[in-house]
Amino acid sequence: MNHSSSIAGRRTGAPKPSLMGRALLALHAAGAHRLAPKSLAGTGVIFMLHRVRPDDGADFAPNRLLEVTPDFLEETIATVRALGYSCLSLDDAVSRLDAGESTERFAVFTLDDGYRDNLTDALPVFERHDVPFTVYLTTGLPDGDAEIWWVALERVISSAIAVHVKLPDGEIAMFTRDAGEKTEAWGKLYWALRALPEELLRAEIRRLAAEHGIDMAALTRELAMNWDEVRTLAAHPLASIEAHTANHFAQSGLSSAAAKQDIERGVARMEAELGRRPTHFSYPYGDHGSAGERDFELARALGFRSATTTRKGLIHASHAGRLHSLPRLSLNGEYQDRRMLEVLLSGLPFALGRRIRALGID
Repeated sequence: MNHSSSIAGRRTGAPKPSLMGRALLALHAAGAHRLAPKSLAGTGVIFMLHRVRPDDGADFAPNRLLEVTPDFLEETIATVRALGYSCLSLDDAVSRLDAGESTERFAVFTLDDGYRDNLTDALPVFERHDVPFTVYLTTGLPDGDAEIWWVALERVISSAIAVHVKLPDGEIAMFTRDAGEKTEAWGKLYWALRALPEELLRAEIRRLAAEHGIDMAALTRELAMNWDEVRTLAAHPLASIEAHTANHFAQSGLSSAAAKQDIERGVARMEAELGRRPTHFSYPYGDHGSAGERDFELARALGFRSATTTRKGLIHASHAGRLHSLPRLSLNGEYQDRRMLEVLLSGLPFALGRRIRALGID
């Protein structure tokens, strides 16, 4: 059963742009991106993706934030090339940045976690356009001992008419009878769970999934690549597989020893399965609350050439001195519009965001 749409229904039209999306469209209509100083665009961009697959039309799909369609990926490649960017591998981009070469802007495509559609839906697009890309792999997914808990939560809410979550400081019970209630419940429950220590978060998700008949292990097998598929992708000349920990825990929520162990375990599994030690790293979740200076120093000490966050921004020459805290530009379901992409690539929203925090981009 497709839990994402079993009760919430299906959309009857394209989703309305978010407040941020409307702001980006307004900037584009005004031509502001064309008037922005060229320096705001920096030397390049590292795109962050997760899933690439056709839109299933589900009315309630909060994890659509982590998805783009193959068509939009194709449009993104065409857009950056039309704007004069060179599509580089992550390794080549870091080398160029480290060497201070900035004569031509670059674009790098990275995909987090290790979803099967990276192989089945994203790879054909990259092949058609001869574009290199990196998959940051959480090794617990092909190993079968990590959980895609955010999708499990979505499926619980989607299939239920009420959800009851137990937290250390109390309980939250919410009706989830229609798309509006489901969306409200997601917004409250997701962030309440994200605030928990990882072991408590995972324990409560397992309890919740079991209560609602969601098989967490089967969900991982459904959505994530197995090791044979990872090896197929790793053998492709356009692809590189890099590190994203073993368990997809927020690094800042772990002790230094535990954070190091989670990274090293993932690296060891990649070496054993792929015969190659990864040289680049991405922090799980990667926002300000999930990775900080301690974690940047740890990635540096472990010998990674670079490490990427989910902090929003473009790449500038100054990032040569901050290779282990690189920002990325998210390609996601809320911004699947060429006009929004052009405005974001101008760097203007990030400059405005630093001055007007209400824009919420940086």
